[in-house]
Amino acid sequence: MFLEFDSIYFYISIIFLKVVHCVLMVLHKFVRGTKKLYKRMVLTENEVTRVEGALYPHESETREVRNLDGIWNFVKSDEGNPTQGVREQWYKDDLSKVKTVIPMPVPASYNDITTDPEIRDHVGTVWYDRTFFVPNSWRDNQRVWLRFGSVHYEAFVWINGETAVKHEIGHLPFEADITKFLKFGEQNRITVLCDNALIQTTIPQGKISEAQRDKGIAIIQSYTFDFFNYAGIHRSVHLFTTPKTYIEDVKITTDLKESTGFIFYEVTSNGDIPLEELRVRIQIKDKRGNLVGKQTTKASELKGVLNIENVKPWWPYLMDPEPGYLYTTEVYLEGANGKLIDVYRVKTGIRTLTWTESSFLINGKPVYFRGFGRHEDSDIRGKGLDYALLTRDFNLLKWIGSNVYRTSHYPYSEESMQFADEQGIMIIDECPSVDTENFNQALLDKHKSSLQQLVNRDKNHACVVMWSIANEPRTNQYNADTYFGSVANYTRDLDKTRPITAAIAVPSKDDKAGRHLDIISFNRYNGWYSNTGRLDMITDHLVEEAIGWHKKYNRPVLMSEYGADTVEGLHILPSFVWSEEYQQDLLSKHFRAFDILRKKVWFIGEFVWNFADFKTQQKYKRVGGNKKGVFTRNRQPKAAAHLLRKRYFSLAQYLDKCFVPQDLFEYIFSVA
Repeated sequence: MFLEFDSIYFYISIIFLKVVHCVLMVLHKFVRGTKKLYKRMVLTENEVTRVEGALYPHESETREVRNLDGIWNFVKSDEGNPTQGVREQWYKDDLSKVKTVIPMPVPASYNDITTDPEIRDHVGTVWYDRTFFVPNSWRDNQRVWLRFGSVHYEAFVWINGETAVKHEIGHLPFEADITKFLKFGEQNRITVLCDNALIQTTIPQGKISEAQRDKGIAIIQSYTFDFFNYAGIHRSVHLFTTPKTYIEDVKITTDLKESTGFIFYEVTSNGDIPLEELRVRIQIKDKRGNLVGKQTTKASELKGVLNIENVKPWWPYLMDPEPGYLYTTEVYLEGANGKLIDVYRVKTGIRTLTWTESSFLINGKPVYFRGFGRHEDSDIRGKGLDYALLTRDFNLLKWIGSNVYRTSHYPYSEESMQFADEQGIMIIDECPSVDTENFNQALLDKHKSSLQQLVNRDKNHACVVMWSIANEPRTNQYNADTYFGSVANYTRDLDKTRPITAAIAVPSKDDKAGRHLDIISFNRYNGWYSNTGRLDMITDHLVEEAIGWHKKYNRPVLMSEYGADTVEGLHILPSFVWSEEYQQDLLSKHFRAFDILRKKVWFIGEFVWNFADFKTQQKYKRVGGNKKGVFTRNRQPKAAAHLLRKRYFSLAQYLDKCFVPQDLFEYIFSVA
């Protein structure tokens, strides 16, 4: 699951990686300049190291959970000497004994916490540490685990100076059994090295270069994606216990037939007790805690199916009076003699997904997606998990009448997925592959790994209705067909119950990846990046392009991004770019195209870019970040939000016969 290392191997690996990267770049430039040698890339289907288990830490009769969030100690490495701390073994003692530490909140991005631009723009490694106590009661007949919700981009973790775990690819969880490293009944120390550097074989990709500055050399991190490369310990850190033999994973799929629901379950155990001496007892409880189904398997058979009569299906928001209905699947791992060993509970939404060449259906009913591209982004905390912000965002999603969003452009927090399950908000779940190019074997293997970890984490969430394998990849490049065919097929092998998509930005005539997808998603900024300011060049262009995508691939089509940057409070009449009037007019022109396309059945959704304004790297074309949000960065509505609310609720009323809020349309005039 993870690689162990010591200081010399770590140092060598850093040097080796940089050498490989340089060689790849030289080869790429050479091949680009020598067309006669430019042959199809040969990719092999390498075995991807699979992350198993990593269940979200819930307390139960057999498990305890402790949260390590709070103020940690923080040290920034010198950019020109990123491996110094490893060579000098800073992890062997408190960081305060080797450098001056500053307080740093966890979870949070470290970039915007201080007033120091060198921390905000730092490239390379930083260090965290803190101490914690482990009670004596955790000593016997238990395992103690350490789990991170996300560290971006790469993490190395030590417990009491001993290597515990390594993980690459941000936005995804990782864990390790740390029992053997702990001092029970005493103080323990955890040390984390975080590296934010992105190169051409990371997911997402970036480039590292050097530039002369006033005093010495500056390390420059560049990337093509349009959001700030926030870094740090972004999500919660937990300690939790399990029995020596424990439930490692639970996989649940569901089906419906008339008024009967079916829950298919498969449990994986790990530990000293052999499989033939284990069984599972399953109980299903409804929202009120009533027992509605139970089953006990035979010894060594840890899977089965349960029937739920008079089932209440999981429906998206505004498609049913009670959206997001969840049952609780209780998993009891027992010895063959009935002795209780471990307990884990999973929230379960019972629903079906089906798709054809012209439609997408949930529980047999056609779905029209009304949603957003988003970012995990806010002032000060960056991409750090924030429950107040999370709650506000879901309140705004429901206020505006949205039923879906895409986790652009990386997996969002597990807590947000749980929220979406409960609120009935559908999710297009996207891996961290952004602007993917320069296809090569090392990149392919990491791309697949990111998807395996994502599917493993989110497989049981009813809210997840689609996997997105990339955002705006360079699918016009020569080897895109081979590369994305491999990625799509791999993802389909991981989960056949959900369709696969990718947000494509190249014109349909140039695309080489769409044939591997189940749903075609495309991004286009008519009236903004294309024909800026021309509101009369939007509707027909959009209709023609969508028809072109469907004609080429004969798949359902949705628009995954469109929009315009808008400065809050800027009003210009007649409407002019960057004004609130222009954003409203641009959205309205798209609405007209969407209504033309909806009549063709195969057009299944519209996603505004973006839900809220967000930070980007410093650019002269960006004043404080990307301003395409219909909400400001502090989650207040622009004028376009009110327009979009009227559209989304009107669509929901027309298509799904839902209620309309009384305040949707303001009182204006009465003839009486």
